[in-house]
Amino acid sequence: MSKPVIAVDTNVLLDFANKDETVINCFSTIHKKFQGCTIFVLPTVIDELQQHYAKGDEDESALALKVLQNLLKWGFKPINVIPVGNGIVEETARKIRAAGLLPDEEINDSYIIAEAALANVNLLLSSDGHLKFIDHAKLKEILDGCDLADTIIFSPSKIVKDFYDSVH
Repeated sequence: MSKPVIAVDTNVLLDFANKDETVINCFSTIHKKFQGCTIFVLPTVIDELQQHYAKGDEDESALALKVLQNLLKWGFKPINVIPVGNGIVEETARKIRAAGLLPDEEINDSYIIAEAALANVNLLLSSDGHLKFIDHAKLKEILDGCDLADTIIFSPSKIVKDFYDSVH
């Protein structure tokens, strides 16, 4: 099986910093199943981490700082979408919200999906209910219409449930 291109949502990184067992098992499973794979951190995720650090409560701020200080050490790779991608990201995100796949107030979540698709991410890890329960067929239709990669959203718990036993 070829290595998927993987990216993570903010909540997954915060849970990892908080030593959440499911998230740790998820990454262990991914690294065993896809040896040498890279897990990307998208621009909106970096922005959200900075917001959590600056405006979060004391615990949230400490976790966000821990993530920001350790991303590279932990093996995550921050990426930036190509400059021309900003308009594509905004338009794709708008279409995702306009289709009712995400509520209007979930702008950042729609940006994360659009950035992932623009970066050719196959698998986006998120614990956010808005994302993990999104109608994939409708999302794929929008991404195809924008000529972007099909991005599937999985929760860390689904990765562990579906694959943990087969690799450990």
